Amino acid sequence: MKQERRFDIVLVGIAILAAFLNIFNIWNSGNANAYYTAAVTSMLQSFHNFFYASFDPAGFITVDKPPVVFWVQTAFAAVFGVHGWSVILPQALAGVGSVLLMYTLVKPTFGRTAARLSSLVMAFMPVAVAVSRTNNIDSLLVFTLLLGAWMLFRGVRSGKLGWVLGAFAMIGLGFNMKMMQAYMVVPAFFLLYVLAFKAQWKKKLIGLIAATVLMLGVSVSWAVVVDSIPAEDRPYIGSSSTNSVLELAFGYNGVSRLTGDNTVGGQSGTQQSAAAAASQQSNSSAANTNTQQTQNGTTNTQQTQNSTTNMQQDGGTPPSGGPQGGMGRNNGTSGLFGTGQAGPLRLFQKELSGQASWLLPFVAFASVALLAGIRLRQKFTDKQIETLFWLAWLLPIAAFFSIAGFFHHYYLIMLAPAIAGLSGAGWVELWSKYRDKEGWKAWLLPSSIAVTTAFQLYILQAYSSTIGIGWLIAVGIAGMGTALVLFFARSNKTLSSRMALAGMLALLIGPLYWSATPLIYGENTMLPQAGPSGGTMMGGNRPMDGNMPQDGQPSFGAASGNDSAASQDANKPSTNAMPQNGGQPPAGTDIGTAQDGARFRMGGGMGSELNEALLNYVTKNNTGETFLFGTTDANSASSYIIETGKAVMAMGGFSGEDPALTVEKLQKMVENNEIKFFYISDNGLGRGSSDVLTWIKEHSTEIPATEWQGSSSSSSQTSGMGMGGSGTLYQINK
Repeated sequence: MKQERRFDIVLVGIAILAAFLNIFNIWNSGNANAYYTAAVTSMLQSFHNFFYASFDPAGFITVDKPPVVFWVQTAFAAVFGVHGWSVILPQALAGVGSVLLMYTLVKPTFGRTAARLSSLVMAFMPVAVAVSRTNNIDSLLVFTLLLGAWMLFRGVRSGKLGWVLGAFAMIGLGFNMKMMQAYMVVPAFFLLYVLAFKAQWKKKLIGLIAATVLMLGVSVSWAVVVDSIPAEDRPYIGSSSTNSVLELAFGYNGVSRLTGDNTVGGQSGTQQSAAAAASQQSNSSAANTNTQQTQNGTTNTQQTQNSTTNMQQDGGTPPSGGPQGGMGRNNGTSGLFGTGQAGPLRLFQKELSGQASWLLPFVAFASVALLAGIRLRQKFTDKQIETLFWLAWLLPIAAFFSIAGFFHHYYLIMLAPAIAGLSGAGWVELWSKYRDKEGWKAWLLPSSIAVTTAFQLYILQAYSSTIGIGWLIAVGIAGMGTALVLFFARSNKTLSSRMALAGMLALLIGPLYWSATPLIYGENTMLPQAGPSGGTMMGGNRPMDGNMPQDGQPSFGAASGNDSAASQDANKPSTNAMPQNGGQPPAGTDIGTAQDGARFRMGGGMGSELNEALLNYVTKNNTGETFLFGTTDANSASSYIIETGKAVMAMGGFSGEDPALTVEKLQKMVENNEIKFFYISDNGLGRGSSDVLTWIKEHSTEIPATEWQGSSSSSSQTSGMGMGGSGTLYQINK
């Protein structure tokens, strides 16, 4: 018995399955999210860059998030080298760790079966798998918060304040990963402490104040240190408008997420998006010119490329979650960034429902069962307290995403732990009441399975033209069949017990399939999203069979992608164009060389194109300058930093809008022999500081395109940088 308590073979199997979903094929991720991978490349070069999370090796500007996750990624890169998979690996492992932590959190109070189911639900949470397969921050953030929850549970059970303080410190650590997003769980932590910590009220209040102060202190520790350092002695804080970490935390990464007023450099989100769209349109012109010559999918490919170029990190336009929603456009049926219309049912809309909402109806029934015996004048049981904890985690976050104006699909990973905990614990409680025939409560189990199955069919039917009807039939028969048996065969205890478990497992068919979609259809490593449409943009891994079928979307039971013309085209080298209908070739590999010598790598999202002719020219003509060249935004610079380990200036930060460079600062840098070349896209004057860009044009010599693009290209056809658009290389006159 002792050995059985310590070792659960079922949990081992669940962990292995989670590891497969999170890790398999990440070695084909190219540069992953090249924006963050470039920062890791830079952070490896000096402690100065490491401490600030500098985007470039020269320490000109930081990335748009605090450094803790990038410290972890840098440690992995120091051991394994800088690769897409090496910077993804810590997030993938964190996803597996979250599965194990769910088991540890649920088991003491609700039992082993509940713990197993909770960990299984966590392993099959589609959005959690999608984001764990990237070098975005959220998977490590959730793991950190769950580790804090484990410390809090241990603290309230043992009555030791030290564990409670450690738990709130973990929230502060999470703040140094993704700022205000970590505070989403604070209501749950407060509630559990107040309800469960055994101490006199005076001592309990002092402990709560101390924990809160510690949380706030850890949260702002890095920000206060950085903001206290003179601006000239540190990088500019990327995506801030005042060069302040605190402003970044409570503005761009804080209140703006709720209001949708994404202000960077003095421009509102609408203005910024318009400017970015105008400037980066040229970065897709050459690719679009070529693509327009393709048949059967011309429009889809052009829209895909244009939408991709207009994205901003944590503020861009992801692919719509629904099959007809467009690439994140507000087309009248989908809200900003393709996240559905704000309102109480937003998480149930097709744009978001496939990410984390599959079991929400079941959770509602489960919560009723778990709290059915609660009495305000009676002492709460441990089960009731922990149920309230998970609800206090779930409901405020669900409310935020229901009304927020500025977030991406993968943020919904914050819902995953609460859904997993309530699902596992809830099933055990529902089965108990059904088995014991507790009146109306006994009917909650079959009702929950039936209603949740119906909701899952609603999610699947929106994709029936893509995945086929096989999945709808399988889910419908399994879910509704078990529910009917439970409704009419209650007297047969053996059959009903098997059907109860089968019903729960039937509800996991859809989430499991959706979790596997990043492996089946490819994925976007920059703006991850589960579902058949989640990997149809640039930045995706190759699918499991190595081929991308027509439209990038195979159907259930359909023939192999090798049988389609589109699939064959997806594996052919391309010249300046995306594959037909937006399909994606194998990630992390060169898919062709444009006339100008630009090498396109898939799998890295924006910033994963590298013009070797340009690189050779600026390297050959570098006379000791710190920067190889400067450009408007980080996306145009990322792949050059990763490839060479040398400094490329992104003078406007990620989006090109950061006021990081002034004319006076630029003049000083030129005098100090820090920079000589600037690449400006044709619409570059629409971005960042127009004064700086105008000064560059007025005080520079335009380098003929034949010198840095190759003799076979012309300026009207060449891509130079970005997504294949044309531009000009300038050399500053001294």
